[in-house]
Amino acid sequence: MNKIEKLFKKLKAQNKKALIPYIMAGDPSLEKTKEIALMFEECGADIVELGVPFTDPLADGPTIQRAAERALKNGVSLRKVISFVKDLRQKTKIPLVLMTYYNPVFKYGEGEFIVDAKDAGVDGVIIPDLPPDEAGGFIKLSKKAGLAAIFLLAPTSTEDRIKKVASASTGFIYYVSITGITGAQLLLDGSIEKSINGIRRITDKPIAVGFGVSTPDEAASIAGIADGVIVGSAIVKKAQTGVDEELRDFLFKLREAIK
Repeated sequence: MNKIEKLFKKLKAQNKKALIPYIMAGDPSLEKTKEIALMFEECGADIVELGVPFTDPLADGPTIQRAAERALKNGVSLRKVISFVKDLRQKTKIPLVLMTYYNPVFKYGEGEFIVDAKDAGVDGVIIPDLPPDEAGGFIKLSKKAGLAAIFLLAPTSTEDRIKKVASASTGFIYYVSITGITGAQLLLDGSIEKSINGIRRITDKPIAVGFGVSTPDEAASIAGIADGVIVGSAIVKKAQTGVDEELRDFLFKLREAIK
């Protein structure tokens, strides 16, 4: 059982849900990202999701795309993010998940990436453009290293796809709440609950919902049906104001909403 699975087991025993805030590593700088990540923990986050900048982030909306562009201009790469995690680990023990794309991992080398990420203190990896059908080697190496390989499901996922993702995912299953990109509007019309109930009939693995969650009220609604709530674009927008107290207040409100 990896660190993330242990966390969800503990939260379930306490009848609590996980708050998983996202920030793009290197936007506006790695030093600022470190401050924000530590702020996340201070405000009650259970897991921190760190974005790795990439030139073609197909799952991300305009807000996170622009954050990636700024980070890339700062010279941030996958290797630098792993080095950053190693430094961040000196200050925190909170579970850390990298959200990256497959091209940087492929260029790095799957095996070397997994070893280096684990050694640096990464606990899990999300790769939106690497489906479990094509991730046999990655899954095997990740399992051996004790690194959670987190795969995605969507509203359009078939029962066969749900079974494949449920079997492959470790840590948690990432449910994409909308058939779109990050930052799109969330629809709380009962469809998310219906989909998650369908997934739960197949697996008892934790399910965290992301894409579109932008307010404490929306977070509260999602927490009522899922095991974790992922908030990305709304946080990246707040971080861009440069006013730490606004971001801190928002995080506290999210934490309070999903208790």
